[in-house]
Amino acid sequence: MEKRPTILIIDDTPDNIKLLVGLLKKSYNTLAATHGAKGIELASRTPQPDLILLDVMMPDLDGYAVCQALKSAPSTAEIPILFLTARASSDDEERGLDLGAVDYISKPISPPILLARLRTHLGLKQAQDSLKRHNDNLQAVVEARTQELASLQEITIQALGGLAETRDQETGHHIKRTQLYVKKLAEILQSTEQFHSLLTPQMIDLLYRCAPLHDIGKVGIPDHILLKQGELTVEEFEVIKRHTLFGRQALDQAAEELNTPSAFLQLARELTYSHHEWWDGSGYPEGLQQEEIPLSARIMAVADVYDALISQRVYKRPWSHEEALETLKQQRARQFDPRIIDAFLRHHEAFSTIASQFCDPSAPSL
Repeated sequence: MEKRPTILIIDDTPDNIKLLVGLLKKSYNTLAATHGAKGIELASRTPQPDLILLDVMMPDLDGYAVCQALKSAPSTAEIPILFLTARASSDDEERGLDLGAVDYISKPISPPILLARLRTHLGLKQAQDSLKRHNDNLQAVVEARTQELASLQEITIQALGGLAETRDQETGHHIKRTQLYVKKLAEILQSTEQFHSLLTPQMIDLLYRCAPLHDIGKVGIPDHILLKQGELTVEEFEVIKRHTLFGRQALDQAAEELNTPSAFLQLARELTYSHHEWWDGSGYPEGLQQEEIPLSARIMAVADVYDALISQRVYKRPWSHEEALETLKQQRARQFDPRIIDAFLRHHEAFSTIASQFCDPSAPSL
């Protein structure tokens, strides 16, 4: 029988603990502590909890202090921590994430969102634990390691991409569509003289596998900004722009943990960090222009924007395929590499077909 995950709840309000235990008891075992010191003690015991739900506002040791203590101790540093709090400011959320929490959920808690986040983070934790177990036996299972790590990589990519999709609830099948757009666009470009030597079959495969990670940094963006239905303020847009940095930092950490050169992580880092750069240099985060922008990011940018235009979002209706094409034409040599836009426009029916095959349930047909 499969072991039920154990969730540790640290909250100084007994009614909150009772509510969470009732919500979780069907699928999880639970432990509870009403103050920080007891929570740290329970987290350090064997067997350890699989995940911690941590309130911020507590007497004596607040949630931030508890998180810092847990992340500083090697025995508890790897346990995922989700903050639950009535504090909704971006500064509070950023502080929690900077201390090592994997997520920050504002009260009042929505049960479906909380359960979805738990499933996602527990899935990631299981993949990480499995990867660690395999790495402990590298010398004895070298050939098996290669195949198993490839499988784990695919699982982790999809889980990470799904985490970003969970945070940005309006994107639907955005990840799958953009992955296919990127592959198709790279294959088209590969047939041209300018890009033939750059876009080898191996490079195209890497692009396809990296594409789901392009917006992984959105996990670090507060919900009240990411899901805002009205126009963003200048300050809020500056926060949104940080998702490229968060994504790069996550991939840098993965590369450091791997401690060996990885073409996959290098390409994913380029694509994630630079897909909002503009051909004319007016994009972010670095203001790169033209060939300074990695090719992977230039391809991803076209795929990402096309799908954003034709998709329903909390702040806009879906545009038609023709309206999206007109915008891409207008942004040729301004936002996008003109050669990539020209290739997209020559074969635009292929991208419309992909969009129709993987449309969101409520989306109109293109």
